[in-house]
Amino acid sequence: MTGGLAGTIRAALQDPEALRSYLRSHYGRPETGAFSPWQRVEMALAHRPSDRVPFDFWAVPEVWQRLRTALDADDETVLRLLGIDCRLVSPRYIGTRARELRDGTFIDAWGSHRRRVAHPFGTYDEYARYPLAEAETVADVLGWDWPSSDEWDVSDIREQCQHLNTPVRYHLRYEVGGIFERSWALRGFERFLLDLIEQPEIACAIMDRFTDLYILNTLRVMEAAGGLLDMVYTYDDVAIQNGLLLSPSMWRQYILPHHQRLNRAIRAARYPVRIMYHSCGAIAPLIGALADEMDIQVLNPLQPRAKGMDMARLKAEFGDRLSFHGAIDIQHTLPHGTPEEVQAEVQERCRVLGRGGGYICASAHYIQADTPLENIIALYTAPREI
Repeated sequence: MTGGLAGTIRAALQDPEALRSYLRSHYGRPETGAFSPWQRVEMALAHRPSDRVPFDFWAVPEVWQRLRTALDADDETVLRLLGIDCRLVSPRYIGTRARELRDGTFIDAWGSHRRRVAHPFGTYDEYARYPLAEAETVADVLGWDWPSSDEWDVSDIREQCQHLNTPVRYHLRYEVGGIFERSWALRGFERFLLDLIEQPEIACAIMDRFTDLYILNTLRVMEAAGGLLDMVYTYDDVAIQNGLLLSPSMWRQYILPHHQRLNRAIRAARYPVRIMYHSCGAIAPLIGALADEMDIQVLNPLQPRAKGMDMARLKAEFGDRLSFHGAIDIQHTLPHGTPEEVQAEVQERCRVLGRGGGYICASAHYIQADTPLENIIALYTAPREI
């Protein structure tokens, strides 16, 4: 296909200035909107219609690099040209735990041991070893060399917020982390699930430590931001393509209380923020509890091809209690669809999920490295008005 939308985008992709101009002619000039990006997101989260649906962006490093090259631009300019209404702030890591090892593997800031694995489009990280795999008692867990909150420097958080909000104000978010996920990453997935049945005190001790750390980190970031932070983002993948990873009763008994404790601390902080929660997969059986018991305001990522994740039904059933973030398919539409199919899906999601507000449009996970650039451009130049 050489004509139509695909041809137009491919022609623009031949020259950085042509591509920048193409994006500016759509949503790449945030200063000209009827509302600021911050106002647009706030109105959506308050379930009020605005000039258009707000958009967000997340992608693997390979996609970021291709966009930087195609646009001859830095990260902030990429986001501005794509018309992204949200931004991330992050404390600076100053610890010594994160390091490369001689065998080519690495330890991350949270103590997980990983290795990089190449695939045809780039690399991904998998687990090389589980540091708490041999722990036999709660004392073994507590005696491990746990990360400390002071390994993250929050002194420039307010400066980050002010810089991002100049000259246009964006919706600013801090990513907290996953409790269940980071816990099993230290213990091993199968071992951790067995622990929940055979010796839950081990699993809960690990989750308790992460919850403690997240509370400290989050409150420090919120205080340092001085009221300029708008949202915090927590996550835990507790579902797969066709169902939950564990029963609702086990989730409610062991996983939910840790998120409730974290969210209570966030709610009690001096500066109010909204809470967004992420779980991939067929999460539908838990959505009511996420809204009513976990007390979140925004659910991400709405994996559209997972079982039970029908967008119209989710909007009808939960749209009065939750806002939604994500929902653009990364399993087929973005990597394998045409630009026309991408835009059709974007418009359908905005129409269904964005009706009356309550939706931030984005991919249903990091845009993957096998996604054609023309489909990414199609996503962010699709009509956003309802």
